[in-house]
Amino acid sequence: MARRVLVTGGGGFIGRHALPRLVARGWEVHAAGRSPLPPLLQPDPLSAGQDGGDGGVRFHACDLLAEGEAARLVEAVRPTHLLHLAWNALPGKFWTALDNLDWVAASLRLHRAFAAAGGCRAVYAGTCAEYDWTHASLSETATPLVPATLYGKAKNALRELLEATAGPLGVEVAWGRIFFLYGPQEAPSRLVPDVVTSLLRGEPALCSHGRQERDFMHVADVAGAFVSLLESDHTGPVNIASGDTRPLSAVIDILSGIVGRPDLVRLGARPAPAGDPPRLAPDVTILRERVGFKPRFDLESGLKDCVDWWRSQQ
Repeated sequence: MARRVLVTGGGGFIGRHALPRLVARGWEVHAAGRSPLPPLLQPDPLSAGQDGGDGGVRFHACDLLAEGEAARLVEAVRPTHLLHLAWNALPGKFWTALDNLDWVAASLRLHRAFAAAGGCRAVYAGTCAEYDWTHASLSETATPLVPATLYGKAKNALRELLEATAGPLGVEVAWGRIFFLYGPQEAPSRLVPDVVTSLLRGEPALCSHGRQERDFMHVADVAGAFVSLLESDHTGPVNIASGDTRPLSAVIDILSGIVGRPDLVRLGARPAPAGDPPRLAPDVTILRERVGFKPRFDLESGLKDCVDWWRSQQ
């Protein structure tokens, strides 16, 4: 039986990296979104044709928040597998956006339509914000789930509902909890592009104190981890992270060294967000040992890839 995957949010930050990997691994790939796909970051064939049989990706224009669209999409594709990445990810807004509720409802409609069409395995994008952030070490099996934001609560509620109905619906469900990612084409207001673009312009990079410890993973590796999770037999949650937790100041130091302007870094020039946890360190044992995924980029090579991309945009 052909492996046919439906990827929602295929044109998003993670999705555009996942599509060429799925094509390269022999999947029949269908991507859905509100807008046409942007150019992919790797030179794999991309097709918006009707048959999707040339080794490319078939795109389906679809607004999953609209009633009936999920059922129409699934009926058109009849996927065996689902990779659901679509959600509100607008920087600074998604934490409290009321449409988190709409995305829970839309995701449940999509899941039921997928199950009714005979789909067998679904992988969903979760978030590290499901965890209790008073714990410095975050483990899928040991750390309490006490989300503090509407976004985290919505994701966690969806996961609970999907796992509770996996048996009755006959669908394997895996849940990838994303930590902190970066990469080419990231929203300019986020940490890595904000620092890089300031330094490349010869302007001071205004930062917080930088003592917060975080795990950063290149978006291409995040996408690769989701593809590996889709192809594995693991069910339940898995942390999507690099396993390398460092202070933000270390990330900034690497960036300033690559650009060659450490003199422009201004640690402490901005206040840290209220309640910002001092350390969030994910356990990546399940990702490494059960899913079998290891990242291609280490932090230094991944950040250099970002700097090179932002240079090319100037």
